[in-house]
Amino acid sequence: MHDGDIRMTLRENLFRSILLARQRVYEFGSETPLEEIEYNGIHLFLKREDASLIHAYKWRGACNRMALLSAEERARGVICASAGNHAQGVAWAAAQLGINAKIYMPEVAPRMKVLAVRRIGEGHVEIIIHGDTFEAAAREARRVQKIENRVFIHAYDDLETMAGQGTLADEIVMSGKGPMDVAYVQIGGGGMAAGVACWLKNFWPNIRIVGVEGEHQASMAAAIRAGKPVDLEYVDVFADGTAVSRAGDLTYPLCAELIDELITVTNEEICAAVQMLWEESRCLPEPAGAMGIAGMLKHREQLRGKKVIAIVCGANMDFGQLAYISRHAGIGAATRQYYRFQIAEAKGTFLRLIEATRGEGVNIIEFQYGKIEESRSFPVIGFEASPQVFALLEKRAEDLGIPCRRVTGAEDVEFRIIHYDPGTFRRPFFMKFEFPERAGALRDFLRAVQHVGSMVYCNYVYTGERVGHALMGFEFDSEVDREAFIRILQDYGTQWKELPPEILSRIL
Repeated sequence: MHDGDIRMTLRENLFRSILLARQRVYEFGSETPLEEIEYNGIHLFLKREDASLIHAYKWRGACNRMALLSAEERARGVICASAGNHAQGVAWAAAQLGINAKIYMPEVAPRMKVLAVRRIGEGHVEIIIHGDTFEAAAREARRVQKIENRVFIHAYDDLETMAGQGTLADEIVMSGKGPMDVAYVQIGGGGMAAGVACWLKNFWPNIRIVGVEGEHQASMAAAIRAGKPVDLEYVDVFADGTAVSRAGDLTYPLCAELIDELITVTNEEICAAVQMLWEESRCLPEPAGAMGIAGMLKHREQLRGKKVIAIVCGANMDFGQLAYISRHAGIGAATRQYYRFQIAEAKGTFLRLIEATRGEGVNIIEFQYGKIEESRSFPVIGFEASPQVFALLEKRAEDLGIPCRRVTGAEDVEFRIIHYDPGTFRRPFFMKFEFPERAGALRDFLRAVQHVGSMVYCNYVYTGERVGHALMGFEFDSEVDREAFIRILQDYGTQWKELPPEILSRIL
């Protein structure tokens, strides 16, 4: 039998399995909304799997697969490995069917997912935390499965799991909103992508299916290049829901047949997609849940006037990830850049730099600086603006003879390592400074104090509050200037607090 015949047989079997899965999955849960929005001239449809009973689509595959277990298999119990969402699906099905489930999760699984599995499957689930990766947890689950003779419930590389996941595509077709022109589907192991593509292609043969993978998670692209599933040497886990090092043996041929184009997205582009979903729909997905939108945003100019479907496949994210997403969304959208400037170390030079870089459509959102030389300064400033405005900003700095270069993503900027040499400070004064978060507020303050002191340290980042908070240090030529600076502060009308000597000594 030729490869094409094998693929067609597999595809036909998957279609039949999805057809039958429609009779099972809704005994466990309800269909999810299909939200319609206009974005950038695109008629965009969001399949809101984040609104499901476990806030992710994975319940569909787990429930469909476990509903097919025989009485003897149910008595033996099930076992699986998961970074979180599949585990929740298995836990839900186990609780509904009265089956004992042993679930292996890696150490890096988000805490909220672990807690959700425990809550959903209470009384039916045993959670074992094992290994640093999904693959390590899966290997251990397979080892124990052979010993205990449990049924392994695969997260993606199982026809019935894929079929259950494919029922979300049936809801799209049955909505009456189609046919769609393009669908963006995220790919981890490829189960959802295969199920969705199979169903949509059957009813809308002309639809274009775009598979979206993380830049350092592209196991399906690697499989297609190699002609078989291969192991990735490294897998980024920012989008933990798609962090799979090897495409499935079943999902690979199906995706190779059904996916029209594979693209990758960076973590920053995923962050930009999370921000877009929040701003447009007040939807807050986990990183993997926004991956389809991230792919759509890469193609948005060519999608004008088209009907596009994207799947918000999950929203189970630890709250702590929001800080990273907020800081990197602008980078992913190309609206945030960081520059390192070289200016003279003298009174008023920071004010002149800020005035030189200000302009319509430019916002300063970060400032990192520490004095390291007597003659030169190298401040880093983060800006928000459009790509066109960034080009104008660079041209303006060049015309003024201010050396600058983009340092977005540089390690010291990314981790906010602010270099300084306290041995160069004269009569230093450090303070926590609070000022109105409006355009020009920091510039106005520097203008008020430029004649008495020079900045030697500044650590500021925009947090979205109505007031800005900065840790700032100044130096003075004399005690008279230092006292004059303090009087200006007292009369300025903003909140500030001098750091006590013991704190200052730790900083320096």
